[in-house]
Amino acid sequence: MIGIVIPAHNEQACLDRCLQSVLAAAAHPLLGGEPVQVMVVLDDCTDASLAICEQHPVQVLEVSVRNVGAARAAGARSLIDAGARWLACTDADSTVPLDWLAAQLAHQADAVCGVVEVDDWSPHHAQVRARYEAAYRDLDGHSHIHGANLGVTSVAYLQAGGFPALACHEDVHLVRALEAQGSRIAWSRSVRVRTSARVDFRAQGGFGSYLQSLSEGA
Repeated sequence: MIGIVIPAHNEQACLDRCLQSVLAAAAHPLLGGEPVQVMVVLDDCTDASLAICEQHPVQVLEVSVRNVGAARAAGARSLIDAGARWLACTDADSTVPLDWLAAQLAHQADAVCGVVEVDDWSPHHAQVRARYEAAYRDLDGHSHIHGANLGVTSVAYLQAGGFPALACHEDVHLVRALEAQGSRIAWSRSVRVRTSARVDFRAQGGFGSYLQSLSEGA
């Protein structure tokens, strides 16, 4: 079984689009009919996120930690306990293409780090986009790590100690631990996700904070 982990804190504006995209990817013919279980970890949600999840064939785990690392880890543990051999991670403000899971598995690696595309730059000054694109390496062999686009075997994940309970950069810490243990990591531009450049981002110090830092002086 393939597991998809999606942490969410008050994501009613984005969650439906995210779930539609991952469920479509779960039905890709190249997966050969292998079961895919989607786990949404609702972290201290006070909006309609739960109601949105109930409209889709997904699993829900409710926690109150206000910590994306702990939320991802809880979802991953639940999926592994249910028999997941592969964990694919994305974010509630992101959408994945139809071949997202198939492209991850095609690398036959212990882990896959993909790239992200911003879906809408309108919340930011044009210079923010220019600075971002000047620094971003959208190519195979890149060095970017995104919790919105990460896949890993359950065996390698457990050996690396899983996601730490960090408010941000839990994805970076996991990948560094995978590297330290000698896991085979594919740094691929063929595995792509579209994500939000919103200014009301959830994780301080994460992708939204990085874009905010690029706006200084814009």
